[in-house]
Amino acid sequence: MDLITAALANPINRKILERLPMLGAPQACLVAGSIYQAWWNALSDRPVAEGVKDYDVFYFDDRDLSYEAEDMVIQRARALFADLDVLVDVKNEARVHLWYPQRFGGDYPQLHKVEDGITRFLVRSTCIGLMPQVDGALRLIAPYGTEETRSGALRSNALWCPSMDRFREKASSYIARWPWLRIVEDG
Repeated sequence: MDLITAALANPINRKILERLPMLGAPQACLVAGSIYQAWWNALSDRPVAEGVKDYDVFYFDDRDLSYEAEDMVIQRARALFADLDVLVDVKNEARVHLWYPQRFGGDYPQLHKVEDGITRFLVRSTCIGLMPQVDGALRLIAPYGTEETRSGALRSNALWCPSMDRFREKASSYIARWPWLRIVEDG
């Protein structure tokens, strides 16, 4: 089973991706956990939706960087996905640089498109997104490819890893759930 097939086998992922264009948010895509966890679960002969805590949706809209504008999208998403009875966490990637320093400490670069946010997940193999296209197809966003995700390699993201301790903590939490995963430290 490939990554997209596994992701779509989770009925919540499928419904979110079908409805995402109705959100009216530019560059909207489903990212991270619900996608790679579905594949890791499938590769582990587990139900694809097992252990998914939330469903992350990124979009990019730099026309209005206020929280109020982002909250309007969050409220639309809450209504759009209300019947799914899951947590859908919506973030405007154009705003991350505004709140990141206060929440996590340290600077964060201003991003220019949704893919910029996806490329900055702490663990490279989790840098995954699926974006619905106008024709109904899905665009896979995988800036580092999918081989590390398939093979279970957990490598820190050289582009964005502010703390190796945070990386190791995150990687260890994945290994606790999928023991076949392995940490790969370069150098």
